[in-house]
Parts: sequence; C-alpha cells; structure tokens
Amino acid sequence: MLAAPTRIGLVAPLPVAEPQHRPVPASKLRHLVLVLGDQLDAQSSALQGFDASRDMVWMAEVSEESTHVWSAKQRIAVFLSAMRHFALSLRALGLPLDYTRLDDADNAGSLALELGKAIARLRPSALVLCAPGDWRVLQSLRAVAKAHALPLDVRDDTHFFSTVREFASYAQGKKQVRLEYWYRELRRKHHILMEGDAPVGGQWNFDADNRQAFGKTGPQNLPPPSRFAPDPISLEVLALVKQRFADHPGRVDSFAWPVTRAQALEALYMFIEQRLPLFGKYEDAMWAGQAWLYHSQLSCALNLKLLNPREVVQAAVQAYHSGHAPLAAVEGFVRQILGWREYVRGIYWLHMPDYLERNALKAQAALPAWYWTGQTDMACLNDAITQTLEHGYAHHIQRLMVTGLYALLLGVKPQAVHHWYLSVYVDAVEWVELPNTLGMGQFGDGGLMASKPYVASGKYIQRMSNHCAGCAYDPAQSTGLKACPFTTLYWDFLARHEVLLQQNPRMAMQLKNLARLDASARASIAAQASAHRHAQFPAQDGSA
Repeated sequence: MLAAPTRIGLVAPLPVAEPQHRPVPASKLRHLVLVLGDQLDAQSSALQGFDASRDMVWMAEVSEESTHVWSAKQRIAVFLSAMRHFALSLRALGLPLDYTRLDDADNAGSLALELGKAIARLRPSALVLCAPGDWRVLQSLRAVAKAHALPLDVRDDTHFFSTVREFASYAQGKKQVRLEYWYRELRRKHHILMEGDAPVGGQWNFDADNRQAFGKTGPQNLPPPSRFAPDPISLEVLALVKQRFADHPGRVDSFAWPVTRAQALEALYMFIEQRLPLFGKYEDAMWAGQAWLYHSQLSCALNLKLLNPREVVQAAVQAYHSGHAPLAAVEGFVRQILGWREYVRGIYWLHMPDYLERNALKAQAALPAWYWTGQTDMACLNDAITQTLEHGYAHHIQRLMVTGLYALLLGVKPQAVHHWYLSVYVDAVEWVELPNTLGMGQFGDGGLMASKPYVASGKYIQRMSNHCAGCAYDPAQSTGLKACPFTTLYWDFLARHEVLLQQNPRMAMQLKNLARLDASARASIAAQASAHRHAQFPAQDGSA
C-alpha cells in the first residue's frame, strides 16, 4: 500500500469517516444503502450521512450481470473480486453489511430478485442509491422499490466532475454537442491546465505533437505494466469463474487487475512515474504482441470507482508542473478523463433509452464468429482480439481503428458490436461503452457524437503499427488475392454510403478520392467486398 503521497503526481487517499460500531436491529432499519458492483467508493454519495446504528449496506453478486450479455471471464472476475475486497473493507470499518455471494445456495440470480428478498428480510423504511451507470439497472431497482412501496433516494454520483443535469443544460438548444467545447467548459470551471481564462501553453489541445507511430525499430525500453498478483480472495473468484462460467469467452490465467483502492493508487503512481511522459507521443501507436505500451490501464479502476477522476487529473497536472511530463502528454491524458469520460456519460443519459436502438447506417450484418476466438488471418485483428480475450483489455486505437473499424466497414449491426464490447472488456460499463461503440465507433447515431464516420483503409493501420509487415494482405491493394480487407471494405463503404456522406463536409476529401475511381474499378471493389463479406458468414447472407 502506498505510504508516500510525495511521489510524483500522487495525491493522498481520500479520507473515510469512521462509522459507529453498533449492530442494526432489523426492526429498526432506517436505510438500506444499495452499493452496486461499479460503485466501490467509500466516499459515495449513497454513504453520506450513514448511521451504523440505523442503516445497512446491501451488496449482491448475481449471475444476471454476467449473462445479460455473454460476459468474458476477465470482466466477471474483476467485478466479483473488487466487490469482495470492498465488502471486506466495509466490514473492517464496522459498517453493517448484507452481502450475497454468487455461490450462495439461495442466490436468485438477479439484482431485482435479490433486493426483493433483502427487503422482505430486513424491512427497511427506505432505500438509498447512488445513481447507477446503467439505465437498465436504474429502471430495475426503481421497479423493485415501487413494488414494495418504499421510497428510493437516488443521489447524484459525485464521482464525476459534472452531473447529468449540468450536461443536459449545456446541451439544451444546441444542434450538436461536441466534445471539444464541453471539455473547454469543464477546464474553465475547474481551472485545470489554465492560466486565468487561457489554456496553459496557449492552446486547448496538442494533437499535432501527439499520436506518432513507433517507427521501424518499434517501442524501446517499455516500462512494465501495472499488474497485481491475485491474492486468496481473487484466487477464490477465479476458481469460481472458471467453474461457473466455463463456456464464456476469454481466459483468466493472466488475471492481474487492481481490485483494491491501494492497488488502484499504486497503478496510478506507476503510470504517472513511468508511462505518462511518453503517453501523448505514442497514444495512437500499436505494435504486435505489445498490449500495454504507454497507456494508463486505469479505466477499469476508475469505472469501478476505486479511483476518483479528480485525483487522477490532479496527479497528471502535478507531473506537468514538476517538469516530469510534457504538456502535450498531460493535456492528452487529461482530455481523456476530464473531457471524453464526462462527455460520453452526458450523451448516454441525455439520449437513453432510445440511443441503444439507433442504427443510422442501417447496418444489419452479424458479428463474425471469430470475434470470440481471434482466429482470423488478418494480423491486426488477430492480435487485438487475442489480446482482448487474454487480458480483457485493448487500448483505444485498437478498439476504434481495428476491431471497431472493421465492424463498421463490414456493415455489422451496431447493437451486435455494442454487445461484444460490453462483454469482453474489463472496463466496460454501459454508460461509457455504449456511446463509444455505437456513436464514436459505428456512427450508429448518425453524427450525434462524431462529426464523421471514423473510416480509413489498411494504410492507416500500416502507418500506426507493424501489423501489415507480417500479414497475408497488402494494405495498398483493394482487389486481388492479396487485397487488404480493410482497404477493400473502405472503398466499398464510401461507395455504398456515398449519397449520405455527401451531406457531411468533413468527408469531402475522401469522397473526392472515391470519385477518381471509374466504373470498372468500383465494380471490382464491390465484387471483392461482397466475396469477403460472404466468406465471413458462410451460413448466411452477410450483406450490409
């Protein structure tokens, strides 16, 4: 556990008020405080005003949260292990706790059913809840409270810099709400990387200084990733997951995610100290067999609420002021936390539940079966998916511009892509995953989030990685035996959606290049794309 908050960029752990150490007679229970698996924060708004003589915490592990999408083993394990560790910390503080384990004989299998059982047994006067991240979960818990005629106090999630109401107010009357301007608004409000009313360094972002490739020599002297050997609690969880979810995708042999507050702080320190200085420069770069590179690997701990985004941003900003990390790297990282993370949450809650059904490009293809195995001869996809199934992790460019890009170009239904991302990544909670996947990755919302579809040919992957050097396909070719499927499908995508894309000025250059293709070239590309598409779905029509 960290004992030295003087380390570069590290802030001290948030204080935890000592509760009263008295048991709660069930007949006098005032509040049953619901703590969900992604709310493992001792400073949660749900715990504010907690009286250990009259209140009780309720937590439940339920199979529904692993089966409503076919969750991968790493994702299941990280939630269960983190929950059990958090429960242990609550008990150590003396908080009365009602905890249901997944392997309890009478486990009902869903949050709603387990909560109903707890209400009948404990007879609380009211329920208290920090606002869930998932719309589905909130509706379910509201229904339980209504069925039992109990008041449900849903409190703002103070973990975030902004509230959903604040974002909704900001968005009101705007045709489009872009990340850039919301990010600037939050930087001004919280005075982060600001000098008066101006951004530090005289500009709001440093993309021109970031996002470089590694070059032919590849990454050199990479720092170690933030990995933590499983303790007895985690080992027990891993055994349970292997046995109970044996048919679920992925593996847990490499499981080493932070599952406690102390481990999360150590992971933050390791990133700030070892990887932040080069994070910006190489944030978009990929390299075969290298899963971690200079990325923070903090999103899982953040989304479980083991870390507070304020302390993460503060640590990065301190690293800049101390001279430890350049401004370009720090701003690029802060943008992910203060900008993008807050933005996608606002989009999610502003547009749910209908957002989940959007499909602006009318894509209908199924997700290729090899997304669950990684068994494809496309080198970049093989590497990204194999890594994902092994660790439950891939960095944002692997997600957006490899697995996501291929699905977009192929014409996969965005809801199928959403289910896969929600299943396989340890940091996947719907409020953050759905807008990133359906909106940013698949353009399913028609431009509500992204100002254009993020489409590129195989040349982009060649420029940002070494995958193409060992691949059976040539990114420069769109037709023929060695044609790169990304390149073929890129031109096919532009042609199929040409009329729609002509309405988007940001697509003008790509459509201008498309216009250079004569009818014969277009026909050849369409035929190659069709053949490739059908090869992915041998038992069905995979057309988009």
